[in-house]
Amino acid sequence: MTLKHVVIGGGTGFIGTQIVNLLSHKGISYTCISRMPGPNRISWHDLECYGLPENTTAVINVAGQNILDPKQRWSEGFKQNVINSRVETTKSLAKAIIYTKADAFVTISGVSYYKPNDKEYTEESKCEKYDFLSKLCHEWEAAAQLPKDSNIRQTTIRSGVVLGKTGGMIKQIYLPFFFGLGGPIANGNQYMPWIHISDLVNLFLFSIENKTVHGILNGVAPQVIN
Repeated sequence: MTLKHVVIGGGTGFIGTQIVNLLSHKGISYTCISRMPGPNRISWHDLECYGLPENTTAVINVAGQNILDPKQRWSEGFKQNVINSRVETTKSLAKAIIYTKADAFVTISGVSYYKPNDKEYTEESKCEKYDFLSKLCHEWEAAAQLPKDSNIRQTTIRSGVVLGKTGGMIKQIYLPFFFGLGGPIANGNQYMPWIHISDLVNLFLFSIENKTVHGILNGVAPQVIN
């Protein structure tokens, strides 16, 4: 597929910034949807009023409130912000993309969709909602669904914990470890599906470039970590 123009929801965040860098390196034009103004950006209000750019060939959504923000308590209000920042942005893009000639719509979800146990899950595995993050993943993925008669190829990447020097989990836990205060998270024996940021952004590029790719992709490293 020839990528003319990619729109990235949440393009100024940790994952979105790395996607933008990869697209720029490959000479692919892009537009970020962000709350902050800047070059190659539109706002979510602009999207609602004017839709997607006319030359859009693929849309990616990685928008979402940072769940690992150490400055936030997990209050009901914060959890609602987490849901809205993912589900409502995805709904907005799903609504807008059907009025374009875009080929691909790629969204992110999480491996919290799967209930933690010793079972080996595949992309075909079905799981019931079991906690807040599981419910979030189910609603997130449902928000991305396009009409059945749509010709737009759709992919959802269920990502593990994203690791990288400039953001994600590493950035959030770096300071305590720097001062010698770090230690096991929770009991230290839980499973932690993970993926490096460079692998994740290349998985997004792979998904929008290849017309045979659609459905669910598990974005995790092959090793089991616990």
